[in-house]
Amino acid sequence: MVFSSSVFLFAFLPICITGYYILKNKCGNEWLFFLSLLFYAWGGLSFFPVICVSIFLNYMSGLLLDKCGLAGREGIRKAVFWAAVAANLLILGYWKYLNFFAESLGYVLGMDFGLKKILLPIGISFYTFQGISYVIDVYRRQVPVQKKIVNLGLYIALFPQLIAGPIVRYSDINEQLAKREHSVELFAAGIRRFSVGLAKKAVLANSLAVNADAVFAMPSVQNTPDVAWLGAVSYMLQIYFDFSGYSDMAIGLGKMFGFHILENFDYPYISRSIPEFWRRWHISLGSWFRDYVFYPVIRTKWCSGLGNLRNRFVGKNLAKMLPTIAGTLIIWSLTGLWHGANWTFVCWGTFHGVLITASMLIKKKVKKFNDKHHFTKTKYFDVFRILRTDFLVLIGLVFFKADSIRAAFLYLKSMFGFLDVHQAGYRLEWYLTKYDLFILAVSFVAMLPVGKCALNWMETKMSKANYVLMCNIGSLVLLGTAIMYVITSTYNPFIYFQF
Repeated sequence: MVFSSSVFLFAFLPICITGYYILKNKCGNEWLFFLSLLFYAWGGLSFFPVICVSIFLNYMSGLLLDKCGLAGREGIRKAVFWAAVAANLLILGYWKYLNFFAESLGYVLGMDFGLKKILLPIGISFYTFQGISYVIDVYRRQVPVQKKIVNLGLYIALFPQLIAGPIVRYSDINEQLAKREHSVELFAAGIRRFSVGLAKKAVLANSLAVNADAVFAMPSVQNTPDVAWLGAVSYMLQIYFDFSGYSDMAIGLGKMFGFHILENFDYPYISRSIPEFWRRWHISLGSWFRDYVFYPVIRTKWCSGLGNLRNRFVGKNLAKMLPTIAGTLIIWSLTGLWHGANWTFVCWGTFHGVLITASMLIKKKVKKFNDKHHFTKTKYFDVFRILRTDFLVLIGLVFFKADSIRAAFLYLKSMFGFLDVHQAGYRLEWYLTKYDLFILAVSFVAMLPVGKCALNWMETKMSKANYVLMCNIGSLVLLGTAIMYVITSTYNPFIYFQF
């Protein structure tokens, strides 16, 4: 079940909200937990046991960690912790990566292991990471253990963020599980945010997907450079509005039930560098890898020992940076692998890791250059930096979208005119109808903080009552438009459901 579907909008959500506000003082969490499990089972009943095992595993692990801590048995406590993390990773590894690694190993060895294709449970990467973060935080004694299985189950399976994030930290939501505020204002704010997200998905992302999918589906030798660029740009915009739209809907739904889910996007396409881009894109995933993987990795003996390497090939300053560089490359390779069991995702993640590493290495030289030349402090140079960053992101997304590494390189060659076009497919004019041009224009405006700045300005010029009325009317218009698209559209999947 997806948020942008008639079943969710006209049946599941009204029943869920009605039941919750009737029962919230007695068994609101139980109701939400039951409906969240139903929501997940709707998408694939065969995968339902997987999430149940994940909930039970992490619940029992938390209790054992707490019990061992109270008894002062740190050795056993540490063993329980590593066993819990390993069990979570084994669940994820079996369902998501077993076929991938078996096929890769079989290719190298020239063997066929004859494994049956394992279907990927929806959202397993998201709820597994949430379970791991809970176990780690309990082990570090950063949060109290959750003794109610319903509350922990609700944290892991809460339907607004269950399928495609954001990845919620237990430390950010544990107090809300026990007690949270409800108000008309918060509920209305949730509807407004949900309306924006639904419009992003149903109107923009789905419309952009038509050209993106059509162009990438064509053999690269049949795409002229202008058509190839259109496909790449359409996909770049589609994936942003698809995923940020889902995050908006998740945050909005959370508000309706009294939850405050942290932001996951902050206008990433206005970033002036790749590191800044990743501080603005999929914020919850970046912070998860930073806190739970990157810092522990660079503190390991072998990684920190890299800083002692000094010879004529590695200077003192570079040697000090080696642990950070090694950690960065490892983390970004894992980030790519997290997104999908395909070498294209590993290449995409490594590509960003290399760019971030290069940014670190030249940081001081860039600062000296900027201090020396005043033109680097102008808005025009900022525009250049934004375009440069978006260009690099676009190149990476070709690997993200392509079915294979070879297909990605062929597509890039098509973009830059290095392929001889044979029997060219549809020309650019066929893809760019008036409606397509309109959607592209709206998308380019919507990816910028133009609307946010306009709303902030109007808030200072209008009375509070008029401003709220205007926002409510605007959200209803967006909601109505999006619902019309949902009813008439035949294309509706979320990209990040596959992760």
